[in-house]
Amino acid sequence: MNPRYPVYVISKGRADTRLTVRALERMRVPHHVVIEPQEYDEYRAVMAPEKLLVLPFSNLGLGSIPARNWVWEHAVSRGAERHWILDDNIRDFRRLHKGDRRIVADGTMFRAAEDFVDRYENVAIAGFEYTMFAQTAECSWPPMRFNTRIYSCILIKNDLPYRWRGRYNEDTDLSLRALKDGWCTVLFIAFLATKVATMKMTGGNTEALYQGDGRLEMARSLQRQHPDVTKVTRLWNRWQHKVDYRPFKTNKLKRKPGLVLPDGPDNYGMRLVTPG
Repeated sequence: MNPRYPVYVISKGRADTRLTVRALERMRVPHHVVIEPQEYDEYRAVMAPEKLLVLPFSNLGLGSIPARNWVWEHAVSRGAERHWILDDNIRDFRRLHKGDRRIVADGTMFRAAEDFVDRYENVAIAGFEYTMFAQTAECSWPPMRFNTRIYSCILIKNDLPYRWRGRYNEDTDLSLRALKDGWCTVLFIAFLATKVATMKMTGGNTEALYQGDGRLEMARSLQRQHPDVTKVTRLWNRWQHKVDYRPFKTNKLKRKPGLVLPDGPDNYGMRLVTPG
């Protein structure tokens, strides 16, 4: 089973690694890789050209924002109600169940996430938690959290009145704008994305955005955008932003009228492999 909505991977300077692309290929999940024109030959040498979408611009110095907005418009032009946009440094995708984080072998988790959010009128953004944030052996993890930030592996409602903006923290900013307007977000913890930590890989925005005082400016930029809920702090020996999501606890899901749900749990037949 595969996602019904289009899947895009935005990639720059990582033709040699292609972590997310390789994970999706192993799972046989249809997807497109969005690249800048000067890197076409590098990516074409290692993957099928029909999977490549070439941007009409390059090296704008604005991080991934222009590419993200181009993807959004591309998905709209296809008539899709939502689209997935993934970073290019995700090693694998996992199913968390009773403390066990097993690698998934097909695209069922994407479809399951879609089916859940499509039950409601007001889910703006959804996505998967990072595996690194669900590392303890406890079995009490909730299957999902509501009304918080969505990072890196994101399912977006296409008719939202927003677009990506700024240069840093674009995923947090988009989540906050939606939450402040009363929308809901869904962060799946039952489904995980194993993402390489920021600044641990070359390519992407590592050199352009995060070197020098980039981490501090990143935190300050979000504080300027959302001073009511954001503080600048230091965690893990580096500057970070800290967002208070408590004001959005009252955002409630609105079920679509006339929706008939199954009597028992959905049986998706998800295939799993040995834990990594």
